[in-house]
Amino acid sequence: MAAVRPTLRRRRLAGLLLGYREKAGKTLDDAAERIGCHRTKINRIENARLGISLGELRDLLRFYGVDDPALVDEALELARRSREPGWVQRAGLARPTYTEFIDYENTADYIRSYEGGLIAGLLQTPDYAREVLSAKPSTLKHDEVEALVEARMKRQEILERPTPPRLCVIEGEAALRLQVGGRDVMRRQLEHLETMAGHPSVEVQVIPDRAGAHAGLSGSFVLFGFPGSSFPDVVCVEHYTGTLYMETPEETADYTLIFDSLRSIALSPADSLNLISRVRQEL
Repeated sequence: MAAVRPTLRRRRLAGLLLGYREKAGKTLDDAAERIGCHRTKINRIENARLGISLGELRDLLRFYGVDDPALVDEALELARRSREPGWVQRAGLARPTYTEFIDYENTADYIRSYEGGLIAGLLQTPDYAREVLSAKPSTLKHDEVEALVEARMKRQEILERPTPPRLCVIEGEAALRLQVGGRDVMRRQLEHLETMAGHPSVEVQVIPDRAGAHAGLSGSFVLFGFPGSSFPDVVCVEHYTGTLYMETPEETADYTLIFDSLRSIALSPADSLNLISRVRQEL
């Protein structure tokens, strides 16, 4: 099979990283030790034969003393766009906050998601996703909505990898009862949620209405964890025009505490599955 030619953006990023490393007086071994890999990985990155995660890139830039915001943003944008999948481009989703979210989702090995009023995106059916996306007051055309639905379904493919990330989802009971798209769409969505709850890498818990006030009332969030120690956890909070990312130890510790608190008051996975089934049968 023919080798894949590096993209122009990847070659440009490789040249920048090589230049920054040499200017900083660092060796391949120094850079490899910094991000916890073998020197051959650094060599392959600098020869544009291998991509680099945003977390590793940020770490290397700090290590090389690159602190000019314009230079950092240039490198990050090259990294994002160098591996941007075609379905992102077709969907018109190339805004930085979304491509960064996809990168985090693709590189995480542990994803914790809390959703108070909607089914988590990685567990949505196409019909459910279409209704959610169409409900937003916007000027999106039919084709654009369909492209966004396709993008959401593509994202779910990470769960079918040979070594998928661990996904822990906590849903509010309201998310099960809100009839997005009507009874038939919601019934199929809950059936799918039951199926995914049986996936070996997926855990679903539901916070029942009777739990009362809890730590998740301020809003939904996703907490990404990554293999190794070079890339800290990242908290993502979606809003109407983009996504807010938080990655300081204090912020991620707070959200980890919130997630653990929500998990402690949620039903067990088995009891959650029973509730999902009961709500589906009521439909």
